[in-house]
Amino acid sequence: MKILNVVGARPQFIKAAVLSRVIRQVPEIEEVIVHTGQHYDINMSKIFFTELDMPEPDINLEVGSASHATQTALIMGRMEKVLLKEKPDWVVVYGDTNSTLAGALAATKLNLRVCHVEAGLRSFNRQMPEEINRIATDHICNILFAPTQHALELLRKEGLGDKSLFVGDVMYDSLLYYKEIVDGKFRLPDFIQTDKYYLATIHRQENTDDITRLKNLFYELGKLNYPVLIPLHPRTRKMIEEKYISNSLIIIEPVGYLEMIFLIKNAIKILTDSGGMQKEAYFLQKPCITLREETEWIETLEGNWNFLVGMKDDLLKEKLKINSFGPQQKYFGDGNAAEKIVKYLVTN
Repeated sequence: MKILNVVGARPQFIKAAVLSRVIRQVPEIEEVIVHTGQHYDINMSKIFFTELDMPEPDINLEVGSASHATQTALIMGRMEKVLLKEKPDWVVVYGDTNSTLAGALAATKLNLRVCHVEAGLRSFNRQMPEEINRIATDHICNILFAPTQHALELLRKEGLGDKSLFVGDVMYDSLLYYKEIVDGKFRLPDFIQTDKYYLATIHRQENTDDITRLKNLFYELGKLNYPVLIPLHPRTRKMIEEKYISNSLIIIEPVGYLEMIFLIKNAIKILTDSGGMQKEAYFLQKPCITLREETEWIETLEGNWNFLVGMKDDLLKEKLKINSFGPQQKYFGDGNAAEKIVKYLVTN
């Protein structure tokens, strides 16, 4: 049988690498990896294939940056040609990007079977492009692999229960696999003292497209009691002027997945607008402050491991002071989500 993996952005590379590792252990499966080119910067793309020991993409659609509608349309048009040639038994899409929706739409219109890994997430904020991508993808795919029981329940409420399965989170699989090897591979920059910095990431459209909001966010981060290390997304870097970056904000280039795990492990706390970082912080038992008004990963809010502060600077400072945490639960599966997914695809 043939499985075609569609990837285009950082979180998808990581998820697909987990699945690909399992697929390569099954001789009867032929794997085809299609990179849409949604993330085209080498630090945001190629490095992930290299460090995760994932095969280089068989096909790169090279769509590059564009508006949401244009990018989605370009991927669909180029993906259709690939699908007609490859004729896969299953098309696998991941997460909530334009690549996710475009891959699912192109395959569905050709009557090919599509599965969605990390299905059922909802922020209930339709101003987020990712929310639209999630909802539409879940409703057109043939099988939905939910990472948590909460996600499974949301799918059932939308009438999608008959094609939904709880398998656990492939990102949890990945972190369990890699977390023990990063300490020997990386070291902190000389200007950072271990356990004496916050780690922040900022890339969501609601934070970066509003320049006033972005400036205020950098201003507040610059007033915190410890330095803030920020691997800055290229899109965000273009938006912010040097005069808004204080001496306590340490800006570095984007880092790969393994180095990010290392930086999370050594930080005091995490400040982010990323859904993936919220989970990685939770898996590594690092307190997280989410710079958004909502989260898809409500499980991480229990036990004071994650707080939603949006742009409220007083709330940010208040939550940073909390250092009492409850026990963590096994919300994200047993670390074998990829095996369960591949087993389903092979037997159905």
